[in-house]
Formats: sequence, structure tokens, C-alpha cells
Amino acid sequence: MKTELNSIGLQKKPSDTTIVVAMSGGVDSSTVAGMMKKEGYNVIGITLKLYDNSKEVAKSKQCCSGQDIMDAKRVANKLGIEHRILYYQDKFKQGVVDNFIDSYLKGETPIPCIQCNQTVKFKDLFEVSKDLKADALLTGHYVKSITKNNITSMYRAIDETRDQSYFLFNTTKEQLDYLRFPLGKFLKDKTREIAKELDLNVADKPDSQDICFVPNGNYSSVIKKFRPDSFKKGNIKNLNGKVIGVHDGIINFTIGQRKGIKVSDKEPLYVIKIDSENNEIIVGPKENLGKKNIFLKDLNLLSEKKEFEKNIFVKVRSTGKLLEAKVNLQDNNSAEVNLVDIEHGISPGQACVFYNKDQFGDKVLGGGWIKE
Repeated sequence: MKTELNSIGLQKKPSDTTIVVAMSGGVDSSTVAGMMKKEGYNVIGITLKLYDNSKEVAKSKQCCSGQDIMDAKRVANKLGIEHRILYYQDKFKQGVVDNFIDSYLKGETPIPCIQCNQTVKFKDLFEVSKDLKADALLTGHYVKSITKNNITSMYRAIDETRDQSYFLFNTTKEQLDYLRFPLGKFLKDKTREIAKELDLNVADKPDSQDICFVPNGNYSSVIKKFRPDSFKKGNIKNLNGKVIGVHDGIINFTIGQRKGIKVSDKEPLYVIKIDSENNEIIVGPKENLGKKNIFLKDLNLLSEKKEFEKNIFVKVRSTGKLLEAKVNLQDNNSAEVNLVDIEHGISPGQACVFYNKDQFGDKVLGGGWIKE
């Protein structure tokens, strides 16, 4: 008699299925561990120690802090599951923090959370989970995944205000087939409700908001700590090339920024371009921020190329809306994106993620990094 598919799409009884849950110490991943334990799976919780926290960092709303590790350990003890801590500070510094700083110094606006998922969290945790002979790796991300014939596709979460698919576009097909995201079908309130039913001590814990190595959102303090020589004064120019002010370092600016330019004009000025080679900030009126063409590098495709024959949808920032566009895939892993409507404030260093609508929702087709 054939065994039916279990709740994570595998043809095994839960009691015969070993899973790893990436436990950050927050309510989402803790709830996933609790749900899976309740369903009868063999659960191993793994928490990553990524950053050496100062007292200042420990007080802010960040993931992967010392308090979070203790919370994950308490949840694991409560559930009676095995729990391991992996110390990845060096890998995190090289793969995430250094890239973040280099990107800012190039005049880009980086997204370290994508780099973290791409390198430390999924790549290394994927390998550890395989070594443990686990059948799947589960996380608390708000992403919907559908597995058919052992092939998993990623979709935007039902709770679009929580959807994290933008941050996961760089997941490989191999990783995606092994990953599961049980919370993608829930609203956040439902997750907290389940956590309370499981009597987890983190049920009312606030969500992490800051990037783990950026205390209180102060990016420049991180760069000052690791690269104190980066704060070079330079010119602020208007669109005609006239010098109209002086800045204290290009790392203090992002495309579309209005506050902090400290230059007055007849109309509000915005950062239009960051010229890292000449250490200059170019400012101008808001209408000059509008763009329709975007060039991408380092694509990661999760679908067949035929899905790009017609217009699809793209997202150019984590909090942005879906924009209709024609994506022209090119050689050397690059693409040109032609937006149907003008979009403001698109910045190099951000991701452009591809979506297409089907009967299951907004399917993630992959994405790339915005080059210009």
C-alpha cells in the first residue's frame, strides 16, 4: 500500500521524516518547529550565531542576537527537540558584512538580508541539513511553496504585507526543492495564535526590524567601524555639473534621498546619482528619478525561459509594488527590464525580482541585481 504524501509533500509518514528547522529565536521559526513536532516529525532545530553583538546591538530589534539564541534554546527545550548552535561569525563577516560595505562604497544600496540567505543561511545550512540526513529544511519565512513531482515552486505569501519572496529570489532550484515554508499560507495573527496554543514563550515577542549588524539602522556607524577611511568629502553637483555643495562621504546617501542633502534650491532636491569614481553626489528635481529601463547582472532563474516571452511583473524594492514589464534575457547572465510605467528611485545594488501570475498566485521566476 502506497504511503500518502505528508504535510510537507513527501511520501513518508511524519514519524519516518527528519526535518531541520532554522530557528532564529523569533515567533515565526519557533511556531514552525512547534507545528512540525505536534504533527509527529523528527525535528532538529538549528540556530546560527552570525554576529558578535555589542550591548548597543543587543538592545535593538534584530535577529540572531544573543537573546534570540537563548529564546530558540528555550523553545527547543519546551518542545523536547534536539537543538544545535552553529557559529558562523567569520563566514557572515566575509559573505555578508564585507559585501555590504563594498557595495555602499561603490555608491550602491545593498540588501544584506538577501546575501545572508544566499550564502550563510541556505548554502551552509543546506549542507549541514544534508549531512544530518534530514529530508527537508524548513524556515519561518512568509513565502508560499508548492511541491509537485519533487519540484518546488515559490510564490508570494498569502499575507502580502509579510511576504518575503523578494529576499529569497537567489535561492537555487536545488535548495528550493529541499526547502519548505509552512507559514506562507498564514496571516501573521494566525502564527501568533498557533504559538500561544503551543504555549511558546515567544508568542508575543516583537518582530525583528533592524539588520542584525546595523544597530538602530545606522549604516554609517558600521562602515566607520570597519573602514574608517571611507568618509571622504566630495562635491555635490546639480544636473548641469555645477558644484552646489559638499558632502561628508557618499556612503551617507542613497538614490531618491531628499533629507540630509543640506543644499537648498527653488524646488526640493533629490539624490539622482552617486558617482563613486569621482566621489560625487548628483542631485536634481524628483522627475529626474523616473526610469523605465533597468539593466541587471548575476541573474538567478527559477523557471523556463519561455515564461519571459510575454510581459511579466517585477519588484525593484522590498516594499515596492508589482510593476508590469518586459524582461529581455541576455547572454552572460544579464537582462534588460523595460517597465510599462515610469518608476521613481530605482537604485543600483537593489534586487529586481520576477513574478508571473498563475492559478496558485504570484510565482517567483527568479531575479537579478540592479546594475544601472
